[in-house]
Amino acid sequence: MLRDVYVRGKYRDVILPMTVIRRLDAVLEPTKQAVLDMKAKLDRAGIVADQHMALCQASHEAFYNTSKFTLRDLQARAKQQQLKADFEAYLESFSPNVQEILSKFKFYNQIPTLVEADVLGSLIEKFLDPSVNLGPKPVLDADGKVKLPGLDNHAMGTIFEELIRRFNEENNEEAGEHFTPRDVVRLMAKLIFLPIAGQIESGTYLLYDGACGTGGMLTVAEETLLDLARQRGKDVSIYLFGQEVNPETFAITKADLLIKGEGGSAENMAYGSSLSADNFPAHEFDFMLSNPPYGKSWKTDLERMGGKDDIKDPRFIIEHAGHSEYSLVTRSSDGQLMFLANLLSKMKHTTELGSRVAEVHNGSSLFTGDAGQGESNIRRWIIENDRLEAIIALPLNMFYNTGIATYIWVLSNKKPEHRRGKVQLIDATEWYKPLRKNLGKKNCELSEEDTKKICETFLAFKETEQSKIFPNGAFGYWKITVERPLRLKVELSESARARFRRACKQSGEEGLADLIDHVASAIGPGPHMNFNDFATTLERNAESMVVNLTAKRMKLIQSELAVRDEGSAPVIKKAHKPGKAEADPDHGRFGVNLAGKSWVVEYEPDSELRDSEQVPLLETGGIEAFFCREVLPYVPDAWIDEEATKIGYEISFTRYFYRPKPLRSLEEIRADIEALEKESEGLLGQILVETEDAR
Repeated sequence: MLRDVYVRGKYRDVILPMTVIRRLDAVLEPTKQAVLDMKAKLDRAGIVADQHMALCQASHEAFYNTSKFTLRDLQARAKQQQLKADFEAYLESFSPNVQEILSKFKFYNQIPTLVEADVLGSLIEKFLDPSVNLGPKPVLDADGKVKLPGLDNHAMGTIFEELIRRFNEENNEEAGEHFTPRDVVRLMAKLIFLPIAGQIESGTYLLYDGACGTGGMLTVAEETLLDLARQRGKDVSIYLFGQEVNPETFAITKADLLIKGEGGSAENMAYGSSLSADNFPAHEFDFMLSNPPYGKSWKTDLERMGGKDDIKDPRFIIEHAGHSEYSLVTRSSDGQLMFLANLLSKMKHTTELGSRVAEVHNGSSLFTGDAGQGESNIRRWIIENDRLEAIIALPLNMFYNTGIATYIWVLSNKKPEHRRGKVQLIDATEWYKPLRKNLGKKNCELSEEDTKKICETFLAFKETEQSKIFPNGAFGYWKITVERPLRLKVELSESARARFRRACKQSGEEGLADLIDHVASAIGPGPHMNFNDFATTLERNAESMVVNLTAKRMKLIQSELAVRDEGSAPVIKKAHKPGKAEADPDHGRFGVNLAGKSWVVEYEPDSELRDSEQVPLLETGGIEAFFCREVLPYVPDAWIDEEATKIGYEISFTRYFYRPKPLRSLEEIRADIEALEKESEGLLGQILVETEDAR
């Protein structure tokens, strides 16, 4: 029916909203008259603006429809235009929460297409077909026996999720943006619940996903928690909260919850970006899961938040390590770690369990961002606050639209004693089951056995070939800036002074060129290998020629007249009078003898020779020991710029789990060479024979 109207990938635009409409219609059938009576009563009483709660009570659901029609009534409409008008009136009579779903589905846009193709009536008939039951009551045959069982909310939710899954797999190029494979979601749910399964008590728990897509993570997490609670005889109430920026996937999430009878959680689903328009700024949650977009620009969000320099959001500008405005703001080209920072800002700190988080990232979250930049700062904040429990490397090709490496981060603010101060890395890249048929780029899945193996490795917290445990500090480093002195020589030959005069003319500094000519006549053409002595001579002559040697003019002399020379004396930037400063060569304060007195001087750094080094935080002896061992033996005049030293964090799975392939033996190589020689000799012989035959 839809085949001639829509291309295959667009069937979902009609089938998903119609499934929602039919389910809600069937659920509301028993209370239809009660809702109409309540509506009439409220209208007679002049209550117009605040009817929602009363109508929900009349329908016994979190939604209602005040139209006099049901879908069955519309089925009998013969004329397409009358059907269109009545169908639209019927849809517009749903409660505001359903209206929002239909709006985000953009279902009203589909109605003209369906009417024009004369298939709207047939579509409604299909959903009312006696062989299809989307209602809660069973369908009986002529003898009163159950022909089709009724679907409770859970069963209907399962069917709807299966529809979503199939459509996402068919449109696999888009699927990964909104739909995380169920095998990955089940693993994430187990990773956050199993460690505290024995501590779950009867009560209320809040679950949150800041990039909830179609809501699959939340529903799987809910089922996992309910199952664990039942196994332990606990009675738990679970409320789901989520936010989604894509309108269609937001509609799917909200519809799925309404269909399951979770009206309260449906109202907790918010539309919009959780970065720039957080709908839950004052909320804290017990458990959080997310698969944020990675490698995707969040520049629009950043601009809405005031730009990188003016952002004031307390989720991303925090206090840490003595910094009152410690920035967690990442590059605008990739905002995935911003979503993690959002989750961390919503952790509970006053409960026994605190909060637990599982989030999927690609490899760039492990190492991108230099020390002091947003990505590195987020890793630093997480690790220095002892929030990171483990990172699990998943097999390649686990997702529908990407084959790149992906990782699950597991975080908690109430680590058990044996995990405190430590991070576990798990290499699960070889634990998977191949799929018989690829789903987009997804060619493998986590079997129950694989999931069990990963969870057991995580819970065991022991060193194995696939599990490595490190102290928090193992991932941190100091980034030090290594400076070397600027060494300049000055030549005052006629050609050098002519070039300098041209530069001065362009800068409007002809008087400075005259000063140089005057000094050249006094001290000769050089080369002058000590720029400091040359500068002193220059200052003496400048006074007599009434030339003010400003910093700008000295810069012009350095750049246009002087030239770098390794054999020249270092250029002094600042000299401390005797007794005013202590020599510390490692940090750029050198003791020298000037005019028979001991001075401490600082040299002008040469930007072209500037370098940086990463010093592990766990380096024995710290920065100084590293500097003396790795730098000074090769460049004795180097020093560390203390003010430029920054702390960074990165995590390298390759470094810890790299397994080099063994080299082939000489016998194997020799055999290959001999085989190639025989093959080439045979080909050559064949060519010669064919050539002779051709003659």
